[in-house]
Amino acid sequence: MTTLTEEYAAWLTDFLPGDYYERYREYRWDIELRRAHQRAAFEAGWLQPTWPREHGGRSLGLAEAMEIRLEAAMRSAPKLPNVAGPGVAAPGIRQFGTPEQVDRLLVPLLRGDEWWALGMSEPEAGSDFASLRTRAVRDGDVFRVKGRKIWTTQAHLSKWCTLYVRTDPDAPKHRGISCLILDLESAGITIEPIRMSSISDETFCEVLLDDVEIPAANLLGPYNGGWQVAMSSLNHERQMIWIMNWVEIQRGLTCVRDAGTTHDDYASGEVFTELGSLLADAEAVRATGYRALNNELDGRPSPEGDILKLLGSQTLQRVWELAAAAAGPRSIDDTDLLFERQDGLAATIYGGTSEIQRNIIAERLLGLPKG
Repeated sequence: MTTLTEEYAAWLTDFLPGDYYERYREYRWDIELRRAHQRAAFEAGWLQPTWPREHGGRSLGLAEAMEIRLEAAMRSAPKLPNVAGPGVAAPGIRQFGTPEQVDRLLVPLLRGDEWWALGMSEPEAGSDFASLRTRAVRDGDVFRVKGRKIWTTQAHLSKWCTLYVRTDPDAPKHRGISCLILDLESAGITIEPIRMSSISDETFCEVLLDDVEIPAANLLGPYNGGWQVAMSSLNHERQMIWIMNWVEIQRGLTCVRDAGTTHDDYASGEVFTELGSLLADAEAVRATGYRALNNELDGRPSPEGDILKLLGSQTLQRVWELAAAAAGPRSIDDTDLLFERQDGLAATIYGGTSEIQRNIIAERLLGLPKG
């Protein structure tokens, strides 16, 4: 009998071009292929495996869904062109949206027909999300919004944004936040892409909001309950990040091993010592991911999420730095290796910086006093 993982693998093989792996460095940037993959995955039920068919899934259990996602990552399935949509916005809309919001927004989002941005970080509220200052004031049937968002990935290409705003300035900072669904084509919005230092199709943007009107019907979740919406939505993203990091770590380790066939200094003791340490850390990431899954299945608190984010991103960065060391002088003009190193560095920033993750682990898991 064919397993679900085998069924998915066969489906992916049929979808991918015959020379996909031979030309992976080119195909990884092919936006049309990535768009087509998202649509096809939605229609086949592989996009959100735990969700019902009408929402791009097969109503699978968490363990089965993880195996599908691991298989997709290990097979280097085309990356979603707008990760924030299916990865963060969709779970929030599905969990907190009104029936009208779900009916209008969810399927176009999942199919990739409409892209989404996340209006969270601000110039003075990056990793400290609860310190956001963008203000929304209710005025009849609309909210009037003023403020700034920054590091808003792909805002210039997106139709919608989950915009987190302060609706009660007198409430404790975690409790006075609401989430609004913002049409990025509304009057009063200026979107300015930020110049990137690396090769990437996930451009950061700054979003300026000057007396923008948002219909009150676009409130997502409870009024002043935006913190809950954000944490629930980001939890889904965190579950995906460790899988992506683990697979990229494996690919980086393969590059280190392959460098041994062409670079004489590869066999140095320092390289071997670091390689051994990284092999162990890679297995620790995988084992911790499964432990987190088991806790979730049993309904137990799972502190592994914060540990996974820190361990996975730091290990990924170390892997690609070791790959550069193993490559020696050839790494200087290797644009692909440069991209991997920059992407590994980015992993320690997106989804919660390593510094913030250390604070969370120290305060919430170890019970240490705040500094």
